[in-house]
Amino acid sequence: MATLTIKNVPDDLYKELKQSAGRHRRSINSEALICLERSLLKPPKDVNQMLARFDRLRKKTEGVWLTDEVLSQAKREGRL
Repeated sequence: MATLTIKNVPDDLYKELKQSAGRHRRSINSEALICLERSLLKPPKDVNQMLARFDRLRKKTEGVWLTDEVLSQAKREGRL
């Protein structure tokens, strides 16, 4: 396995990485590897497949109009 040294990591980024590692109960090194894997090893997105999914969702919610009043009423009724 290769070894990677990362220099000049901004303090804010390091802090976020450290907090994320703590939340996931991992070392900072393991968390960095997970982040790299997730960002680099993602399968490419099929744009046509995504558009077809959006169209299906749009058709499913056709005619449903959510206004501030509808949402406020739902909140008052405890539905949200």
